[in-house]
Amino acid sequence: MQFRDRREGGRALAEKLTAQQQEGRLRDPVVLALPRGGVPVGDEIARALGAPLDVVVARKIGAPFQPELGVGAVAGDAPPVYDPMLLGHLGLSERELEPIAEREQSELRRREEAYRHGRGRLDLTGRSAVVVDDGVATGSTARAALRAVRQAGPVRTVLAAPVCSREAKEQLSGDADEIVCAYVPPAFGSVGFWYEDFPQLSDDEVLDILHVTK
Repeated sequence: MQFRDRREGGRALAEKLTAQQQEGRLRDPVVLALPRGGVPVGDEIARALGAPLDVVVARKIGAPFQPELGVGAVAGDAPPVYDPMLLGHLGLSERELEPIAEREQSELRRREEAYRHGRGRLDLTGRSAVVVDDGVATGSTARAALRAVRQAGPVRTVLAAPVCSREAKEQLSGDADEIVCAYVPPAFGSVGFWYEDFPQLSDDEVLDILHVTK
C-alpha cells in the first residue's frame, strides 16, 4: 500500500489514536511532531484528538566519513543516543563523535527557536505525549526524540508513524509505552517509497502549519 501524501498517513493514524482516546488511554494528549516531515502528519492527528501541536526536534549524528549514515541522534536536552552495534562495526567511539554531536545540538537549538519563535515548550507533566514522524526506518532519531520527551514527565508516551520498518518497531519497543503504525511492510526500503507524493518541506511550510508568525 501507499499513502497519497503525509496528511493521508496522518488521518490513518488519527483513526487508531482517537479510538485510544475514547477508551481513556490517551489522557490530555499533546502531539509532538518531528520536523519537517512529521509536522503535516501530526497536524492531522492533533486536529482529530483536539490536542495542541508542537515539535520535538531531533538531529541525526552522521559518521565522519559518510555524513548520511546515521550512527546516532540528539533531541531536546537529552544526551546523544548512539547505535553501539554500528559504532563497533565502523570502529568509531562516542568520544570521536563529540564534535559532530555538538554541532548537531547547536543546529537543533537553532531550529527549535525558529519553529517556536519564542514560545516555550509545552508542559507534558501528567499528559499523554504522542511523538509523530512520517515514517520510521532505522529508529535512531525516533529513539532520541522519545527519550527527550520522556524526560519531560508525560504519563504515557506513544510513537506514531504511518509506516514503520519491522526492525525499528521491535528495537523501539522499550522506548515508548506503545508504537502505533498504520502499516508495517514486510520489506521497508525508504520512507518516501510508501508515499505517492513526498516533497521536501521548507521551514516556512512548517511554520504555517504551526501557525507561527516569523
